[in-house]
Amino acid sequence: MARAYASAVIPAPIEKVWEILRDFNGLPSWHPAIERSEIEDGLRADTVGAVRSFHLAGGGGHVREKLLSLDDSAFTLSYSFVKPAFPVENYIARIALFPVSETGETFALWEAEFDEAPEDRGKYGPVISEGVFAAGWAALKRQLG
Repeated sequence: MARAYASAVIPAPIEKVWEILRDFNGLPSWHPAIERSEIEDGLRADTVGAVRSFHLAGGGGHVREKLLSLDDSAFTLSYSFVKPAFPVENYIARIALFPVSETGETFALWEAEFDEAPEDRGKYGPVISEGVFAAGWAALKRQLG
């Protein structure tokens, strides 16, 4: 099983960061790789089981992800690929936020586990860690900084 991971300290209180991240349809408002997004079947963006359908910037493709959990008290959510951005299987991602009590900022964690084809072993962990997760945190930091 492969793993992708990125963390950051976001210069904003946890409630403000969570307000942005808990919107499962909100990626275009903060992640530079996402051009547009919609929730399928008329569901609300915070409904577990909702599927977001989004298009990558610059014609980079179409992705569908399913919301598996959303916990406002723990500041966590998880999702899986329905139509992946990468040729991986069994992809489960999690976002978790933690307050930095000393500064009032937010520690943000974004991680995923997934299976790669044998010929791709070790290929997609760094791509997702840096190109998706770390890039997203950097953009959110700029937006909230």
